[in-house]
Amino acid sequence: MTTQTILPVDAERLSELSHSSGEPGWLKESRLKALELAATLTLPKLEKTRIDRWNVNNYGSYKASEPFASLSDAPASISSLIKDQEEGSLIIQRNSGAVYTRIAPELAEQGVIFTDLQTAVKEHGDLVQRYLHKAIQPDEHSIAALHAALWNGGVFLYVPKNVVIETPLQAVLLTDDAEATFVPHILVVADTNSSVTYVDNYVSDKEEAGLHNGAVEVFVGAGAKVRYATVHQLGVDTTDVTYRRAVVENDGVIEWIVGEMNYGDTASDTKSVLKGNGSSSDAKVIAVGTGSQKLNYTTQAQHFGKSTPSDMITRAVMRDSATSIINGITKIEKGATRADGQQTEKVLMLSPKARGDANPILLIDEDDVTAGHAASVGQVNHEQVFYLMSRGITRHDAETLIIYGFLAPVVSQIPLEGLRNQLQSLVERKLVQ
Repeated sequence: MTTQTILPVDAERLSELSHSSGEPGWLKESRLKALELAATLTLPKLEKTRIDRWNVNNYGSYKASEPFASLSDAPASISSLIKDQEEGSLIIQRNSGAVYTRIAPELAEQGVIFTDLQTAVKEHGDLVQRYLHKAIQPDEHSIAALHAALWNGGVFLYVPKNVVIETPLQAVLLTDDAEATFVPHILVVADTNSSVTYVDNYVSDKEEAGLHNGAVEVFVGAGAKVRYATVHQLGVDTTDVTYRRAVVENDGVIEWIVGEMNYGDTASDTKSVLKGNGSSSDAKVIAVGTGSQKLNYTTQAQHFGKSTPSDMITRAVMRDSATSIINGITKIEKGATRADGQQTEKVLMLSPKARGDANPILLIDEDDVTAGHAASVGQVNHEQVFYLMSRGITRHDAETLIIYGFLAPVVSQIPLEGLRNQLQSLVERKLVQ
């Protein structure tokens, strides 16, 4: 792909924005270098997907939003996501910046840092600099470079050594102004033997075309556990391109729970790098495509350490004329003895015009390993529909029950009841429209 990258801002304007935001010199230089890179790089190459035909240039411009004095100031579009959160740990980003941040006092007393990333670079610069853009390199492609140059708002979560957090920390990221840049960066660092659950929701409330260029970096220390849950429910007007990476040290655990419930074109890449011995990864992805959506989902596990298990499960439902490419990639490097990589990708199509493509890929450079994959693409089983209808169930209800049964093996394994119920509700909403 040789499409020329259109820069949404020039170096002088970017430098002015960084200076006016009070950012440290190292960050300004990082942004300018990434912008320079973006001009030389091409778009990412996605399997059977012409991302150059998508709306990937409409970044808009930086617009500051007024902070919320309280949660009652939040718009109706996110009110259901933040109810009963007055005492919890919560960050809200609206368009180009954070408008609400709160951390529970007991967590702050333990040394936990939970704030927007733009604040963190000023208050915890050395810590942020150690990890920012280390898992997702700006030189990977133009999308990554532009993200590194333009990111705004975002989340920074740091959990100190031996701190175990029982209650999930949450963030809501809202885009409701198509002219405002929406490029949040999520950075999670879990130190040795710590444990944390982080949940976020991406929401759009607008009618004009826009772009979300998002990145997530997670660093899991030795013996630490991070459960990362995310739900994307952006509207048909918003193109969503998201890259997620986790780097896991000895005996660390990363668990991904991803709900892809967007209505617009979507590309996401979720990858676990099992760097340390005994590190492990578990990824669960569910997706529902409707209308004329074009979807491309990739889940990856790269094994470097010895005795490293990974499991990836993706289930997608396509209706109307939606099309999806589902990729699962397990890469076992030389020396990663006793690694165990398993993956399953299944696509259910509800319409003759819907299309699904499941691509399981095993790349193995070591002999003493275990690996396996399963993949299937098909339509609703008409015999199952007929059987249910013979019991007095309508065709619509019969198909709905079959769909729920198809997604249940993933949804039922989600350990967070609130997230499980939310995903169930979003699935129902997409299927009845």
